[in-house]
Amino acid sequence: MKVYIVLLLQFIIWSSYTITEWLSKHDHPLYNVLMFLVFFYLALVICQNFIASSRNSFILTLLSLCLYAALHICLAYFQVASFFKNWV
Repeated sequence: MKVYIVLLLQFIIWSSYTITEWLSKHDHPLYNVLMFLVFFYLALVICQNFIASSRNSFILTLLSLCLYAALHICLAYFQVASFFKNWV
């Protein structure tokens, strides 16, 4: 149950990062990388509050990041695919 709660909280964090990155699209790429590191650290600290092991917290944070990225890519692909489907 703790893992499920952590994954939900981290999905909220990654969604917040996506919105923040979208709002700051004209920033220098270095600032976007620094902003990503801040959000990654925030996700890691929240995970460590629920899960005692630092190693498991890091792995769970990477897992949630990979899952969110895969979901984000799939949704972007299907949005583009459905857009072109309507044109044909």
